[in-house]
Amino acid sequence: MDVLLSHGYFLEDDVKEQRIMRPYPPLGILYIAAYLERHAIKNEVYDTTFSSKRNFQDHLLHTKPPLLALYVNLMTKLNILETIRFVKKNLPATRVILGGPEVKHSAENFLRAGADIIAIGEGEETMRELVTTLSEHQYIPGSFLKDIKGIAFLQDDRFVENPERDKIKDINELVPARHKIDLHRYLEAWKERHGTNAISVSTMRGCPYTCKWCSRAVYGLSYRRRSPEKVADELETLQREYRPDSLWFVDDVFTISHKWLTAFRDELQKRELVIPYECITRADRMNDEVIRLLKETGCFRVWIGAESGSQKVIDLMDRRVDVNQVRDMIRLTKNYGIETGTFIMLGYPGETEADIEETIHHLKESNPDHFTITVAYPIRGTELYQEVEADQTTSLEWATSTDREIDFKRSYSRRYYDFAVRHVINEVQWAKGSQHALNISNMLLKVKSVTAKLGMIWHRQRPAKTLHYSNSTE
Repeated sequence: MDVLLSHGYFLEDDVKEQRIMRPYPPLGILYIAAYLERHAIKNEVYDTTFSSKRNFQDHLLHTKPPLLALYVNLMTKLNILETIRFVKKNLPATRVILGGPEVKHSAENFLRAGADIIAIGEGEETMRELVTTLSEHQYIPGSFLKDIKGIAFLQDDRFVENPERDKIKDINELVPARHKIDLHRYLEAWKERHGTNAISVSTMRGCPYTCKWCSRAVYGLSYRRRSPEKVADELETLQREYRPDSLWFVDDVFTISHKWLTAFRDELQKRELVIPYECITRADRMNDEVIRLLKETGCFRVWIGAESGSQKVIDLMDRRVDVNQVRDMIRLTKNYGIETGTFIMLGYPGETEADIEETIHHLKESNPDHFTITVAYPIRGTELYQEVEADQTTSLEWATSTDREIDFKRSYSRRYYDFAVRHVINEVQWAKGSQHALNISNMLLKVKSVTAKLGMIWHRQRPAKTLHYSNSTE
């Protein structure tokens, strides 16, 4: 083995996911594992999802990998730092390489925390060159690192970041090495809890849109897509080997290309291949024809992003979508018998209580089957982070916190938004229930909604100073 790949997510420590129980395998490292395998680089994947920190550490002590490559996202950052400390204490000959969305804007911090090399951006070609070169030098980093694009490292205690690596132009041959993990454990976990299961699939990389709160640390503003034929090949393999009940297309905007979607429909029909799936998209990339194509290709649920029911807030986010169009597409999609979902974000800079009420109106009018709510937080490297950096109200140690804990001066106190989330959820659920019957359980939702609104009023406060936020798209 030249390299051990892992990701540091442990289901046993994630109480929220234990309730939801919809775990997905780590596609990112499975793509890299497959790419390395194609280039005759021996690798192993240790999937931590159903494991434990102790078992992972025991595996590291047993295998003593020369290279340990870890995928890092916002959720796993603290576990990765703990793993680095363990490796440096117990396996001094093992070199730690980090990649993923969390490393780009904190590369020097991770290096000074003990990582040896940071792979920034798309990882396949960088890892291939890095593993090959390091193996030729007995896994001891040296001056040769300066010639490898897309990495960062410390040289004589000085932070060095090499030029960015060009993205892979043709991603048609990239297929994740699912055989390297026990995918059946994921399917069984789903089946036991929900009666059906799902497998995640990626057809594209990147997103050309400019939402200010969204991280583009890995793929940037690119848009590259595998051909419908290659995607259909993968789906046939999944159906033959795993027979999933459904698929989850992880693409940011599944219907971004209507031409691609039409060709995808034609390819599936030619092969008589239809697997139920859900996906995410934008209202401005939907219309009657697109929804019909989704239906014909097996889509049973589509998530249509909006983030707010207030056009003012949507414009502040640089979402570049009309809230009325979002409502129209949710309703039209439901008319085709496809379930709908949408995402809501509260607490965005400049949002007022009136905007929150508009969001409630939006959810009642469009009536999606599902909706999720988060309170906005700034991720390093995003435009939102830059806008609120000077107004942050939290002073956090980088090594013991994540961006989720960052707070800033909002229109109201942070506690206000805890009540606002409850108010929105209960008010909308009450409205859904009141369409069918007035009963005790439904009236209880209304009581909870009113109680939460009183909590909002109690915690409402004026900001310490007037903040100005531009909705300019320049």
